Amino acid sequence: MDGFGPVVAEPDEPPFHQPWEGRVLAMQRALGYAGLWTIDQSRASIEALDPVEYLRLSYYAKWFRGVEYRVQAHGLVGADEIAAGRALRPGLQLVRTLTPAGVDGLKRGEYERPAAAAARFAPGDRVRTRNLNPLTHTRLPRYARGKAGVIEALRGCHVYPDTAAIGAGENPQWLYTVVFTGRELWGDDADPSIAVSIEAFEPYLEPA
Repeated sequence: MDGFGPVVAEPDEPPFHQPWEGRVLAMQRALGYAGLWTIDQSRASIEALDPVEYLRLSYYAKWFRGVEYRVQAHGLVGADEIAAGRALRPGLQLVRTLTPAGVDGLKRGEYERPAAAAARFAPGDRVRTRNLNPLTHTRLPRYARGKAGVIEALRGCHVYPDTAAIGAGENPQWLYTVVFTGRELWGDDADPSIAVSIEAFEPYLEPA
């Protein structure tokens, strides 16, 4: 988004700036292992934060607020327990729980799925992203909506985040890498040497 100044890289940035950030990551992974929500529902819960709060909070603070929302939504913790800072009732029994012995074998989820139809586009095709403004989750960046680019690669067929995030099924879709010029994204004053690649699902794209 415009207006937030340059993105400044931090040399030798550590994985965590404070110990609590590591604990948030651990909670995220351990609770995700229980299988109560998808990665896309996790992202959507962060996007549902109050806009002022979203802009104010740091990266892992957003993650924490998302975890806080999801454990309440799934009945794992009550708002009164969060306010008290401790359990007030026996916890729910989970079907899957992550134990210390299982941490070393913890892996990311597998999201590639069989395709229901052939891919609509191929590398080299010119496409234009749709100007989507959904009320729910999407993986199409705002800055790349309504922009023309070129298909660089086909990345397989995967769970579609836009439906998975709202509990409407996996709805597998083809995924592409699409390359845009900086000037296409940000106008004639942009650095002409810049190109930006995004991964875009087929429903986001139309022939240019």
